[in-house]
Amino acid sequence: MSLLRRTCARFSPQVHVLAKRSLTSLKLHGESLDDITSPALIHGIHVFHCPDEVGIVAKLSECIASRGGNILSADIFVPEKENVFYSRSILLCIAVIFFDPAKWPREQMDDDFAKLSKMFSAMRSVVRVPSLDPKYKIAILASKQDHCLVDLLHGWQDRRLPVNITAVISNHDRGPNTHVMRFLERHGIPYHHLDTTKEGKREEDILNLVKDTDFLVLARYMQILSGNFLRSYGRDIINIHHGLLPSFKGGNPSKQAFDAGVKLIGATTHFVTEELDEGPIIEQMVERVSHRDNLRSFVQKSENLEKQCLAKAIKSYCELRVLPYEKNKTVVF
Repeated sequence: MSLLRRTCARFSPQVHVLAKRSLTSLKLHGESLDDITSPALIHGIHVFHCPDEVGIVAKLSECIASRGGNILSADIFVPEKENVFYSRSILLCIAVIFFDPAKWPREQMDDDFAKLSKMFSAMRSVVRVPSLDPKYKIAILASKQDHCLVDLLHGWQDRRLPVNITAVISNHDRGPNTHVMRFLERHGIPYHHLDTTKEGKREEDILNLVKDTDFLVLARYMQILSGNFLRSYGRDIINIHHGLLPSFKGGNPSKQAFDAGVKLIGATTHFVTEELDEGPIIEQMVERVSHRDNLRSFVQKSENLEKQCLAKAIKSYCELRVLPYEKNKTVVF
């Protein structure tokens, strides 16, 4: 997984006590609401992952304060039985910092946190300033079902998702006068139809189309990506599937679950790995169904969950809230 970062706090004695708990969430406010919403301030995000020791938060706080920055909020997680420190900070800095080399230019910020990363032997340290850094470039892979794809397109259009969609790739040939095709043409987003078979997954073609993306989203893409594809792409791939799995595998799982009379349905967003539908979970949502639901309302509820679950996971990922934890888990702040 490609994203991790570290946090700074102003009151180190309190942090050191809290770090002994399995999960700590801190909200540190150093400015009034008027100061926080001032146009002179912009925010950045710093995620840090390193072996745990005394003084991490203090050094991070000192670094930020020395450059005129301030911490708006901080989240810290130290696993109970492991000597590992995870944190995520939202930093507010004076806007001129990014234009005055004497304050805190963007390049200097990277350099400062790189020094701290070396000091604490950090496994990951990432800085992101949304108003200055480019949006993440993504490609969406989808098959015949449109609900997740359409929701992501509208989320991008409404600026609810901080991404740039470079392409939509599908093994399904959509007609020129469909809602999806009209939307893509209107916004200049390329649509690539790659017809697939059991013998030919067109993975080389897909790799050529997505080589400049930051991560991929599988919006109900009903093809299995090979281990060779995952290794060649080398970046994160986020997938959505119904939470009915693994109980109802194969074709038409919603009808299988409906016929079985289940009382809870759900959706799961996870990272793609070589083990099918076994990657680290990012987000899960559930909803109750009953005997009053017919198949149509059952499917509609399931699709709504999938849309919400996928959109929330992508937003969390882009905001650096998703950190790898152990072999197959995530910390989601």
